[in-house]
Amino acid sequence: MTAVALTLPQRHPRGFLLIAGLAWLALYRSLEPVSEAIVGWLPLERASHLGSAVQFFLYDTPKVLLLLTAVVFVMGIVNTWFTPERTRALLAGRTEGVANVMAAGLGVVTPFCSCSAVPLFIGFVQAGVPLGVTFSFLIAAPMVNEIALALLFALFGWKIALLYMSLGLAVAIVAGWVIGRLRMEGHLEDWVRDMPRVQARAGQDGLALVERVEAGLGAVRGIVGKVWPYVLAGIAVGAAIHGWVPQDFMASFMGKDAWWSVPLAVLIGVPMYSNAAGILPVVEALLAKGAALGTALAFMMSVIALSLPEAIILRKVLKPRLIATFLGVVALGILAVGILFNAVL
Repeated sequence: MTAVALTLPQRHPRGFLLIAGLAWLALYRSLEPVSEAIVGWLPLERASHLGSAVQFFLYDTPKVLLLLTAVVFVMGIVNTWFTPERTRALLAGRTEGVANVMAAGLGVVTPFCSCSAVPLFIGFVQAGVPLGVTFSFLIAAPMVNEIALALLFALFGWKIALLYMSLGLAVAIVAGWVIGRLRMEGHLEDWVRDMPRVQARAGQDGLALVERVEAGLGAVRGIVGKVWPYVLAGIAVGAAIHGWVPQDFMASFMGKDAWWSVPLAVLIGVPMYSNAAGILPVVEALLAKGAALGTALAFMMSVIALSLPEAIILRKVLKPRLIATFLGVVALGILAVGILFNAVL
């Protein structure tokens, strides 16, 4: 039985997709009653702080992991058409403006993480992609990725997911355009500027369905296998907030009436290192306790797009002044987004 299950994706990829989809749907629909039943079996008062926190953790953990697995699998298949090589080929030789928009859009569907920032950056530079366009991609890819959008849609609905995507793309496009206008190519490390230019080629794909399914499964093993500790940590923090923080407590320093809430959220978010899957449960709990939407989105964007580990990695290819400019321009964009939406929503 185990051998059949393991070979099903290779032998019958369509059958595997159907069975996996039905099993996923059945599991997802059972999450709330099962979590409530488990809490009912434990020696806890459901209405107590601990009971509320435990139920939040037992419900959100499998929910986020199931959503994450589904999204990563589907996008792993989609990404067989949108490889980094094809992305470089699409952007090479483009002028700024339209290219910034294209780069930010491609960042949504292109596999990317902080650890791949340097090789991607070098590949873009070698292919002749303008510096500002490269930054539009590097900002959008981690911040407005498919995992963040799908989880936002599942947790908060399509309006907030669309709002986050629009804001994130706007920040990436404008920040990349500004960096391009500053003409800071001289602040690349010397060895990066001296690299020979290469012609970017899209290459051939021609993959069969079974190969695309394998790519999706490989993405699940690689990405979910790496981020699940962050998911558990984020849900644990969210559970603590959900269970013990008094209702509307967050409104006192993360609400609309506190003018300094957005700058504070960005300052708190930058030193943190997480991904969308890990930080979204925290954002969910903050909003439930009275945090303003603009402040919460600014916090999430700063955690994902302005992480110190990524800045340290990029130091290999960028001089300090360019890194500081990159962080400053993106931070100003995130601040503007948070303040604007706190004012109008």
